[in-house]
Amino acid sequence: MLKIHEEKNIAFVSLNRPEIKNAFNPEMIQQLTGAFIQFSSRQDLRAVVLSGEGNVFCAGADLNWMKNMIQYSLEQNKKDSLDLFTMFEAIENCAVPVIAVVQGAAYGGALGLIAACDFVIAEDKTQMCFSEVKIGLAPAVISAFVLKKCVSGVLKPLMLTGKVFTPSDITGAGLVHEISASGHMAATLAKVVRYFEEASPQAVREAKKLFKSMDVSDWKASKELTTDLIAKMRISSEGQEGLKSFLEKRDPSWKA
Repeated sequence: MLKIHEEKNIAFVSLNRPEIKNAFNPEMIQQLTGAFIQFSSRQDLRAVVLSGEGNVFCAGADLNWMKNMIQYSLEQNKKDSLDLFTMFEAIENCAVPVIAVVQGAAYGGALGLIAACDFVIAEDKTQMCFSEVKIGLAPAVISAFVLKKCVSGVLKPLMLTGKVFTPSDITGAGLVHEISASGHMAATLAKVVRYFEEASPQAVREAKKLFKSMDVSDWKASKELTTDLIAKMRISSEGQEGLKSFLEKRDPSWKA
């Protein structure tokens, strides 16, 4: 259900159910969760790229899975929802940046996948939809990730109406960071990957960890956390190399 390969310390994960528009089910959820937990433990990775095979990124939940949900008890539905939340959480908590490459369509839970990623590239004609309300549900699990990351005033009306929208409709909302014309997605991805290849691996990891910690810190804790972190990074090997290379007007050692 997943295609995974690596190139130059970048892991590429592709949803591989193009015959059903890469809709996910409990098996895919389990595989994605396991993959991202494993990536997070890897010290050699610089980034992870998440994409979908075929013409569509992800159509949301598998119809067969949805049919089974009708028969689930409250307890079964609770476990099912917790597994889904854990998948989004594993992606969001990955120690390295996660880049989403989105094309064709992203419906329902697919927008949760996107919200859990750090950098989102979307094809300009991609159709997006918080479709849950159209079938009597709420975008409940994904809202924890969407509304934390995005401008709620832009996305709430779309979550309440189930209206189909494109990336250009939500410019500045925080869900999509780069819009690419059809046929230029590979070049856009290469450019974004290059951003991370040129950055200090340690600094990127620490910055991502910092953003996560800041979500729950009070002001006093933030003061201690941020000042302590920058002090430690300035004397770290990569911090020293970065400062020296800047002053010496040369590329740092990590830059390919």
